[in-house]
Amino acid sequence: MSEIVLCEITDDVALLTLNRPDRLNAWTPALQTRYFDLLDECVARDDVRAIVVTGAGRGFCAGADMDDLKTISGGEVDRSQTEDTRPVAYPLSLPKPVIAAINGPCAGIGLVLAVMCDLRFAAQSAKITTAFSRRGLVAEHGISWMLPRLVGPARALDLLLSGRVVLGGEAAELGLVNRAVPDGQAAQAALAYAGELARECSPASMATMKRQVYGDYDRTLAETVQDANRLMLESFAAPDFVEGVQSFMERRPPSFQPVSGALV
Repeated sequence: MSEIVLCEITDDVALLTLNRPDRLNAWTPALQTRYFDLLDECVARDDVRAIVVTGAGRGFCAGADMDDLKTISGGEVDRSQTEDTRPVAYPLSLPKPVIAAINGPCAGIGLVLAVMCDLRFAAQSAKITTAFSRRGLVAEHGISWMLPRLVGPARALDLLLSGRVVLGGEAAELGLVNRAVPDGQAAQAALAYAGELARECSPASMATMKRQVYGDYDRTLAETVQDANRLMLESFAAPDFVEGVQSFMERRPPSFQPVSGALV
């Protein structure tokens, strides 16, 4: 049996590929568990500094597998016994940047998986939809918290209430994705971006900034400034600051140390 999620590491960038192309990479509990396990492995590796997630074939993730939905709707399965205990927002807790490359259809929990990455690149014609309202469901897995922070409450409600399909180009205009790229180039563009992060940016700085951005959502400006000032003073004494300045002065690529472990 082929791996349900593939992992390839090149030049300090990991490419994770959801690998159920015959089902448009539809989500299953097993797929989520394998995806999160591979994220953990990437976090633990010194030769991974950024992570790209995409889908095999022509889709990113078309939502929950319909066979699973039929079983659940029939009351035959206790979902709490089938799902990974790690929340779908788990990638946000990791110290390394996780970038979604939306190469094709992205719906329901597939969109949640993409939204819970740090950045998103999408093919211009990729079809993206929340879909929940059209299946008699609710805004699942924290997307009601994340989506308004990306696109604003009114646009989030539009996408959630209507379940309408937006293409990659409109998704970029809305702020749902960071960048729309020509069809067939989503993974390539995301890998190029991730490669630049791996080559040029301090892993410690990126981990701290990621923690700051998500941690400061619910803090006041005064609290944020106070914490940022403390972190800035700490960074002055860190080896990456010395290396960052020296590499700039010497006009050479920086040689930053790796990081690992969850964001706490």
